[in-house]
Amino acid sequence: MPLHGHHCPRWLFDRMVRLSAVIIEAVVEEFGPQEVLRRMADPFWFQALGCVVGFDWHSSGLTTVLCGAMKQGLMDRQQNLGVFFAGGKAMTSRKTPLEIARYTEKYALPDHVQELQYASRLSAKVDSAAIQDGYQIYHHFFVFTGNGNWAVVQQGMNGERGWARRYHWISDSLNSFVEEPHQAVCGRQADNVLNMVAKNSSKARDVTVYLAGEQPEKVISGLRKIADLPGDKLLQLPGAHPVPQAGRIEKTLRRLYDLAPQNYEQLIGTEGVGPATVRAFALVGEVIYGVKASYRDPARYSFAHGGKDGHPYPVDKKVYDSSIMMLETAVRRARAGDRDKVEALRRLAALQKGFFKK
Repeated sequence: MPLHGHHCPRWLFDRMVRLSAVIIEAVVEEFGPQEVLRRMADPFWFQALGCVVGFDWHSSGLTTVLCGAMKQGLMDRQQNLGVFFAGGKAMTSRKTPLEIARYTEKYALPDHVQELQYASRLSAKVDSAAIQDGYQIYHHFFVFTGNGNWAVVQQGMNGERGWARRYHWISDSLNSFVEEPHQAVCGRQADNVLNMVAKNSSKARDVTVYLAGEQPEKVISGLRKIADLPGDKLLQLPGAHPVPQAGRIEKTLRRLYDLAPQNYEQLIGTEGVGPATVRAFALVGEVIYGVKASYRDPARYSFAHGGKDGHPYPVDKKVYDSSIMMLETAVRRARAGDRDKVEALRRLAALQKGFFKK
């Protein structure tokens, strides 16, 4: 997705708030709160939702504005729906742990606070440190249910290249935070991406844990040897990621040595462990033990109301408002036992699916 810096006009955002909220309500009404998590983790459904509510189909802003609209539109309905929305863009993302705790207390939810906060922190840590693809995470959106299940939609940007990529997580299919944890990573494929959560990096992760238990001087000595290599003998490294300076990470290495993490998940979750530390262990592990980390990039629509930028056509406010009224009425009547409008929508969707198959 190209990075776009334009703001969403208020007249459109207000409509996005209402329409995205009632769509999520309809999903819960039909399939339950867990289905919202599954759909948020589906990059195609998420992208289509952004298109349906009228945002630019290919813009980085689709992620941030859509999440902001959903969160605002559902703020007072979360308890009834059983789905809760935390985090967001920039500084708002840092409030995620606090919001998880606040929702749990306010709505008397089962106490999964620590597990949910851990999932939020680890998913952000993996995509900012264990995967080094040149994209800086600036948006973290955490969706969870009362039973402790969760999904994450976060986005990173590469300002130099002018592109963004999106990372989707869901607890349903998560077997490990540090081995192939994503539901999807959406973006342009790149070369020389340090991917410490690839399956092929399992030995590199083991060596990292082993090195963390060694005297820090061993890692620092290895880093200095790498830094002194002539250019033609230097290891192939990801773009914009130079060999880390030994002095900068010595404090973190000593902290890890004292904590003695038992596995890679504990190591990556340690405060102060960032991209430089992860990269240092990977490089020294390769130099000393010949164990290579993976450099494989993990990255692997429809219109209903037009788009903010006029593509494929300008937003028709009258049609948009009619859609909001129709859906809000359908959901309201369905809750009262009158499902005629909901069933009509279901039949229309079936007809549409059959048309496209033909």
